Amino acid sequence: MKIKISKAERVFGIFNYVITGLLALVILVPLLNILFSSFSDPIKVMAHKGMILRPLGFTLDAYKAVARNPNILTGYRNTIFVVVVGTSLNLFLTLLGSYVLSRKNVLFNPLFTMLIVFTMYFTGGTIPFYLTVRTVGLDGTIWALIFPVAINTFNLIIMRTAMAAVPDSLPESAMIDGATHFRVLFSIMVPLTQATLAVITLYYAVSHWNSWFNAMIFLRDKALYPLQLILREILIQDDTSMMTAGSGDDLGLVSETIKYATIVVATAPILCIYPFMQKYFVKGVMIGAVKG
Repeated sequence: MKIKISKAERVFGIFNYVITGLLALVILVPLLNILFSSFSDPIKVMAHKGMILRPLGFTLDAYKAVARNPNILTGYRNTIFVVVVGTSLNLFLTLLGSYVLSRKNVLFNPLFTMLIVFTMYFTGGTIPFYLTVRTVGLDGTIWALIFPVAINTFNLIIMRTAMAAVPDSLPESAMIDGATHFRVLFSIMVPLTQATLAVITLYYAVSHWNSWFNAMIFLRDKALYPLQLILREILIQDDTSMMTAGSGDDLGLVSETIKYATIVVATAPILCIYPFMQKYFVKGVMIGAVKG
């Protein structure tokens, strides 16, 4: 049966396509400019005006310079460690907390939920946060990037909402058969909320990958710097001396393409993962919109 579309719906659909297309261009064009600039000759990049939408004198010199910088490899190693360990801790604590909050028979459940949601809107501030981390002895260690952000309230509420949607008869039947709460959580709740769990995993992983502020205030040893903090130094402080050492070209010209190449190297892993997780986003966003 063919559904007749009204004129207003057709106009609205065209309008949506136009706005979405323009938004995609606004996002895509700067990314392509950075990508193609990283593969271009630095002299031609500096001489060119406007966006670069194709390589100008294709060369891999910028990437070779990035590969010579030991700080980049160190940053990758530290970032991967923080992402893997931090995300694992995030998921474990989020699953535990969301399971407890999703159970209606937990004493003072509404009060606990209200207090947790309260932290979404009001925080202690940067100085008390720093003093707390320093007091517990995490200042100057890589663990300062993991433990202070061990759980995110918004992600906890999303996961709690997903678990609350699971019929009570399932965990109750399992517990009648002798299952413990941990068995119910990992054998029933987790398999039934896999889509939401995938979204939460990506949220946590991206958050750790992009994080640089905590590293900036807690870390002083460059051997512990994550990739994003190293990228910040290269872009803001123009710290490309190690990568341009030995280059016969003008250092100012070379450093520009090195900045572009570093951005590509730092963002490529996340950009490659996103398309495979896209199908989980809609469900995760819809669940996150209902926090009751």
